[in-house]
Amino acid sequence: MYTATGTVERRKNVEQFVPLVKRMAHHLLSRLPASVQVDDLVQAGMLGLMDAASRFEEGQGAQFETYASQRIKGAMLDELRSNDWMPRGVRRAQRDIEKAIGRLEHRLGRPPAEAEVAREMKLTLAEYQSLLGEARGAQLVHFDHGEDSEDAESFLDRHVRDPAGDPLEQVGDAHFRRALIEAIENLPPREKNLMGLYYEKEMNFREIAAIMGVTESRICQLHTQAVARIRTRLKEWR
Repeated sequence: MYTATGTVERRKNVEQFVPLVKRMAHHLLSRLPASVQVDDLVQAGMLGLMDAASRFEEGQGAQFETYASQRIKGAMLDELRSNDWMPRGVRRAQRDIEKAIGRLEHRLGRPPAEAEVAREMKLTLAEYQSLLGEARGAQLVHFDHGEDSEDAESFLDRHVRDPAGDPLEQVGDAHFRRALIEAIENLPPREKNLMGLYYEKEMNFREIAAIMGVTESRICQLHTQAVARIRTRLKEWR
């Protein structure tokens, strides 16, 4: 049971971190199809925040904000998974882009340029860039989907050693981390810079667009392409 003091503290934690929930929802939304509503993410995130406030104990070696962020993001991703938010066409577009990039990297021995990927897919550059926009969001939750199956088993389910353990610990495996770092290091400079600004500096696409002097939609295209390159390289690790 919670004491009156504990209840007050829990309420304060929830109220204090509401802006964090909204910021994380908008940050996540930039990688999702237009059909996803930010209010749904915020609502799921608030449930995660309240869960974090009820479970957090001082002295666990982690700050509440760090703990809450994990719970909030997890709740948002659970909401996306449970509602099957990604159309099959989006998954197909992502796979087609990855296959084209993989074939070209094998033949050329280097990351292919956009125009080369477009030619490989028998598309104009404008059509390819439009496809990149359509594939937005495929890389977020469904990194775990298999190459040829719409309903492939979860990547985490396949690789976690202990079904009762924390899948995030498995993803943090040293071999995976090295493979991921190498894949990012091999990105073209502009895409590598974009990934750093987005994931390390936690800037949104609009802010990155202003820095790089392009449109927000162009940043979305480059992000999708960068993730497709990374996924292609990580298939060998998988």
